[in-house]
Amino acid sequence: MDASDIRKLAAIEDRHWWFQERRRILARWLRRLARDGTSPGVALDLGAAGGGNTRVLRTHGWRPLALEYSAEGAQVARERGLAVLRGDARRLPLPDGALDLVTAFDVLEHIDDDGRAAAEIRRVLRPGGTALVTVPCDMRLWSAHDVASHHFRRYDRAGLTRVLTGAGLAVDELWSWNVLLRPVVALRRRSASGSDVDLLPRLLNAALTSVVVAERYLPTGGLPGVSLMLRAHRPVGAPAVREPESRLAASTS
Repeated sequence: MDASDIRKLAAIEDRHWWFQERRRILARWLRRLARDGTSPGVALDLGAAGGGNTRVLRTHGWRPLALEYSAEGAQVARERGLAVLRGDARRLPLPDGALDLVTAFDVLEHIDDDGRAAAEIRRVLRPGGTALVTVPCDMRLWSAHDVASHHFRRYDRAGLTRVLTGAGLAVDELWSWNVLLRPVVALRRRSASGSDVDLLPRLLNAALTSVVVAERYLPTGGLPGVSLMLRAHRPVGAPAVREPESRLAASTS
């Protein structure tokens, strides 16, 4: 993601329907973890950009680190008072088993070797630790938006499952999101000339919010959508994965 795009995202994400609902989904996931007996611990927000999701983790009692590859994204997160790591998702600057939770919201599609990134998620999770992952789905929706966003791919269910299980993670749940608006997105993307992430007029933003909120109460998770959402964990008793030989230096604040 370009530096200008990160600044733009940070400026609009608190008001944009898509980012707002994704944060609410993360909050619901965190509440479910609490109900399942998982106490808030150390979390990594992988590909945090400006740290919008990192703030959700902090609000729910987690001790989050925002990991960001770009200098601009790391700077925005620091400006928001967040603890930041600079690093590459394929070579995480963290020891084995250091984390209770890893979130990777729309990250894997930006990485050429997504299997290595998934293996790194597994490595830094403690046994029993949770990974929460979202990705764009279905190559039939590929458009100039994906090119402008520097995506390598969009995923189908089998492909995403294969990446995570191939890295040694166990998939607990997998479902579609943004199902009701898929026809609108598909139509818009046909004529797209670049990224379609932008601040919308208030009434339109409210209308799209109402549609995507409706999915909370409808059985749409098994239908084709615009995104896939996945919950996985590192199995207890699984053998450790050897750390990569080289590691990027990390700067923390």
